[in-house]
Amino acid sequence: MKQYLEIGKLINTHGIKGEMKLELWCDDIEYLKQFKILYLDENGNQAQNVVSVRPQKNHAIIKFEEITSIDMAESLKGRVLFCNRDDAEIDEDANYVADIIGCRVMHAENKTEYGEVADVLNYGASDILDIVQNEKHCYIPVIPDIVKGIDSESQIIRIIPMKGLFDED
Repeated sequence: MKQYLEIGKLINTHGIKGEMKLELWCDDIEYLKQFKILYLDENGNQAQNVVSVRPQKNHAIIKFEEITSIDMAESLKGRVLFCNRDDAEIDEDANYVADIIGCRVMHAENKTEYGEVADVLNYGASDILDIVQNEKHCYIPVIPDIVKGIDSESQIIRIIPMKGLFDED
């Protein structure tokens, strides 16, 4: 499992004192607010001390202790921010997208394997697993009627597919 997870992308400066606009890739700003340190690389290097985080429409405005001018902020535009998973608290039944990608998807009862999770999408109602097998994509909503268990440590997702989901007939 990855130790450092993508949390969003710095997309623009905000004001002249080093604040930046962040495109959130995490659930919401409340999740983001729990971090005191974020990182500018996936290995936990280039630590940035978080001074403040506040919402702005669908984004966040973030201020780092180390970034004190618009010129310094300008140099970070386009950079991805990472968090240390050990610094975060998530619900017991929640999973990180990074841990779900690559999981094998199989039938909860007969162990038929349907493929591997290539991506996790969300268009509002629920997360959707993009399952790939033999270059063919199948999309499965993450709802209790279908997804019976996600074991990210074993890299297995157990499902009971809806009729016709994987049937060729």
